Amino acid sequence: MKILLVEDELKLASSLEKGLRAEGFAVDKAEDGLRGLEMALGCRHDVVVLDVMLPYMDGFEVLARIRRERCKVPVILLTARTGLDDRVKGLDLGADDYLAKPFEFRELLARIRAISRRPPSEPQLILRLADLELNLGSHELRRAGQVIPLRTKEYSLMELFMRRKGLVLSRGMILDHVWASDTDYGDASNLVDVYVAQLRKKIDSGREQKLLHTLRGTGYVLREPS
Repeated sequence: MKILLVEDELKLASSLEKGLRAEGFAVDKAEDGLRGLEMALGCRHDVVVLDVMLPYMDGFEVLARIRRERCKVPVILLTARTGLDDRVKGLDLGADDYLAKPFEFRELLARIRAISRRPPSEPQLILRLADLELNLGSHELRRAGQVIPLRTKEYSLMELFMRRKGLVLSRGMILDHVWASDTDYGDASNLVDVYVAQLRKKIDSGREQKLLHTLRGTGYVLREPS
């Protein structure tokens, strides 16, 4: 079972990670809301343990974005806020459980196990942005209903962009996700640029609305133009 822990209190995060690993869980960590959102949108975790008070983006906004993208991963909110309004807000945004600080580690374990016993929700098979659709089951990409053929790495890159639409992806981040299993990929920077250019040509060429954008010196982002 894989847990995503999003917590900026380093001492608490280290203690929770150590305890969860001792219980047999695999643990990924993020120390701010933006990184936590980026990791959560991959929908590759069984449970997200999410602090509310986070740098850059608070836990409520992270949770709202997760649910807006139709990622159904169970989320347990952690917070020092114990007021009824905050608890209601978290649950209304789509939290599965709520744990007030300070708490006993065994209570967190019990809540994680309770969530894991729930029947799994139906997985999301179609990712959408504007008139672009990626079918995760058939690996088929369509824009305005027209099928766009993709090679293996192009599909992996497209899936990464679709799962993280609206977020800027650096070349290093793209390499880590798309070419992580490759032992030698030569000129890494050029490789990413070439594949992004190929993908942009396939999805944007000849279309008025461009979806794949370059942020010079920063990376790439898939989004609708503002």
